[in-house]
Amino acid sequence: MAEAERTRTATGSEPDRRWQALAICLIAGFMTLLDVSIVNVALPSIQQGLHAPPVALAWVVSGYALTFGLVLVPAGRLGDDRGRSRMFVLALLAFTAASALAGFAQNALWLVVARLLQGAAGGLLNPQVLGLMQQLFHGRERGKAFGLFGAVVGLSTAVGPLLGGLIIQFAGAEHGWRWVFFVNLPIGAAALLYAMRVLPRDRTDGQNRSLDLVGVLLLGSGLLCLLLPLVEHTGSPWYLLLLAPVLLGLFALWENWYRARGRAPLVNLRLLRIRSYSFGTLLGLLYFGGFTSIFFVLAVYFQRGLGYTALGAGLAMTPFAVGSAISSAVGGRFVHRFGRKLVLAGLVGALAGLLATALLLSTHLGPAAGLVTAGPLLLAGVGSGMVISPNQTVTLSEVDTAHGGTAAGVQQTAQRIGTALGTAAASGLFFSALQTGGYDEAISSGMVVSVCFVAAALVAGVAELVLESRREVQPTASRERRRP
Repeated sequence: MAEAERTRTATGSEPDRRWQALAICLIAGFMTLLDVSIVNVALPSIQQGLHAPPVALAWVVSGYALTFGLVLVPAGRLGDDRGRSRMFVLALLAFTAASALAGFAQNALWLVVARLLQGAAGGLLNPQVLGLMQQLFHGRERGKAFGLFGAVVGLSTAVGPLLGGLIIQFAGAEHGWRWVFFVNLPIGAAALLYAMRVLPRDRTDGQNRSLDLVGVLLLGSGLLCLLLPLVEHTGSPWYLLLLAPVLLGLFALWENWYRARGRAPLVNLRLLRIRSYSFGTLLGLLYFGGFTSIFFVLAVYFQRGLGYTALGAGLAMTPFAVGSAISSAVGGRFVHRFGRKLVLAGLVGALAGLLATALLLSTHLGPAAGLVTAGPLLLAGVGSGMVISPNQTVTLSEVDTAHGGTAAGVQQTAQRIGTALGTAAASGLFFSALQTGGYDEAISSGMVVSVCFVAAALVAGVAELVLESRREVQPTASRERRRP
């Protein structure tokens, strides 16, 4: 009864309406995350249709990831302060409009600008999705909601190449790329109308807090210096990586000083004192470094190395998506009982699947590679589904819902950093090995990165579990010593 009353207070509606709001959140999350991967298979079509130079094609992919990552934290803070439903609708409208702008592009520069705007709108939207889920659901139901979101993350990342291949197959190589963006228009329009009807009414505390502009500038500059050299592999000023920690350090000092003066900082760094949040954020950064880089190297290997079509490459990676979707939904039901232990089990499964995939590919399978690796990729996908959504649930479990959007923004920013690090490292090793050997040697080198990042995430998860067990043992030992 208390749970139902709390839900009515938070949403201003009957509890079952929360699931309708969740459906809109999942659709929006799927759209924005799908556009990270779906464009990869459309690059040849874009090059043919717009006669785009290689540098423009690189920015079509990296520009979206860059602006997406830059706005996540300020977007989360805006949602916390100004209303998540309001920011959700504005961001979804901007994303849909930017998709139309991309689809109507008449030259390469037009498309690059549209992708930058689309990425910024996606980064504005995603913290609202997670903030609303945290606001609307509690206890076991929150685990189920995050489980469904984890399924969306896995599906959108893995299905992107398959869906992109299908669209280009039916729409044609010259103009098929336009429909990769146009597909967002009817979905976005319908989601906007439905969102305005079912999302909860925003209720703020009446304080019109000013945004920490200096904090936004320092964090944005630091992330730009960190992400730009990673997402832009050619002609990028790598010395910016040396400037990034300086700016991020200044950001931390400023936030502490700003909070000490009684003001609301962009990020309350006390969040990092919550062990489940700090370890979960680190685990997510490391896991996304391995989880997303595998799709880049496999897509290049299947298409360029083995001669697969875009559709064939997408089908070869579908087992991962299927496994991830199923286990994410199931994992959300059990995370409330097992907590981080479920995440560790998922990491073991994902690591085993990736290791098996890497070992099989090292045996020079040839055109049969997609079929032979289906089983290991399915296992890796099942493990992945037990990592992403349960880790999201556990990481945010002790965070005050009033700061849910900001906390989710920081967590997703860490995931974007991990994605950039993993993809940069995997692609660097892949193409370096390709120059000295063949595609079989290149895929083995690229897979090493995925395996190492997932293994590092497993180490971080085990470390948290050990520290937690010691914390539980120490009070017991203290009580034993005090006994007469």
